[in-house]
Amino acid sequence: MIERIIRFIAGTFILISIILAVYVNIHWLWFTAFVGVNLLQSSITKWCLMEDILKYLKPNLKCENGNGCRN
Repeated sequence: MIERIIRFIAGTFILISIILAVYVNIHWLWFTAFVGVNLLQSSITKWCLMEDILKYLKPNLKCENGNGCRN
C-alpha cells in the first residue's frame, strides 16, 4: 500500500512541476529533476524519505510484502 502511495505522490509532483514549468517558469523543471534523483537514490539505497514521512504521519500503513518495506 505504501509503495503505491509513494508512486502516486512522485507522479503527481512530476506532473505538477511540468505544468508549472510550461505555464509559470521553466525553473520548475529543477523540482522534476529533484524527484527523479530521489527515485533513483531510493532504488539504490532502499531508503526513501517520503516513506519515512508517511510512516510518521500514519504509522499503521503497511508495505505490500507485509514484512516492512526494506528487504
